[in-house]
Amino acid sequence: MVKRFAFAVPGDLATPTGGYAYDRRMIAELGRLGWQIDIVNLGDGFPMPTDAARAAAQVRLLAIPEGRTIVIDGLALGALPEAASQLGVRNSLLALVHHPLAFESGLSTENVKKLYASERAALAAARGVLVTSAATGRHLVAEYAVPAERISVVPPGSDPVSLAPGSKDSVVRLLSVGALVPRKGFDVLIAALATLIELPWRLTIAGDCTRDRQAAARLDADIARHALGDRIAVLGEVSALHLEKLYVEADVFALASRFEGYGMAYAEAIAHGLPVIGTSAGAIPDTVPPGVGILVAPDNPAAFAQALRRVIDDPNERLQLRTAARAAAGRLMTWQVSAQIFSRAVEAVG
Repeated sequence: MVKRFAFAVPGDLATPTGGYAYDRRMIAELGRLGWQIDIVNLGDGFPMPTDAARAAAQVRLLAIPEGRTIVIDGLALGALPEAASQLGVRNSLLALVHHPLAFESGLSTENVKKLYASERAALAAARGVLVTSAATGRHLVAEYAVPAERISVVPPGSDPVSLAPGSKDSVVRLLSVGALVPRKGFDVLIAALATLIELPWRLTIAGDCTRDRQAAARLDADIARHALGDRIAVLGEVSALHLEKLYVEADVFALASRFEGYGMAYAEAIAHGLPVIGTSAGAIPDTVPPGVGILVAPDNPAAFAQALRRVIDDPNERLQLRTAARAAAGRLMTWQVSAQIFSRAVEAVG
């Protein structure tokens, strides 16, 4: 018997975010496990689509044959409660939630309420919910009334990569990876570094600059205001090969996220054996084991600066954290194991 399901995603699967990277890799690994996957492009504009885009997405979803299992990426599902309600009756519906839509930073109060109500209604129609971290699962139980028994935790996997050896000169090379959106906390990172100008550091930021033009402009303005242009390089989106090179050349990974449903860049840093300076928001404490980094409260530039000072100023601290990170790298889940967990969750609702 052929194993088959439809995987519905919003827009272009090649979009350079952690969520889309997860979807791409999971589709590939599930194919190797014998699944036939029908990819359904739901169009652009999510999670706040126009009425026309929402109607078009609903038409595409309802064209999926009755009885076929459907996995819908939460970026789209949360905005399609009416379609979810119809599909929940005729199909085995699985929601894939990378992080709750209403937890995105920079939203108006009105949009937070709208997204929360919409996503809660859509999740109620799903037979199962896949989440990328236990922390996200806990949020869905506590705040979205999703029964715990419907939730399957399917963390992202990791591939073997080269370990970062650490630089040999006196300059500490910081790396930050993420799309330039408010949730990633680049304003906090720059504010923290602005208080550490007497220390020997350089920062490279790699991430899509086009998703939120206002956030990208604010980052440029913050760097200019603090006169840090000669110490910070903002590269924008880079190739996978270039990103690998940046990880290997770095000494410390630093990202001041306001929320993460998992934090794939944090895990990638650990895979390369890098110490992590981050926050305790969302699933980051699940992703970054104790001893691998220093996590502080989100939206706290002073605390973030103190953590950065510790690792920049003390090579022994960096060495201790790097040693722990290298040990943790060997314990990261592989993509093959992640796909097996995903596969079992799909089979359970089929």
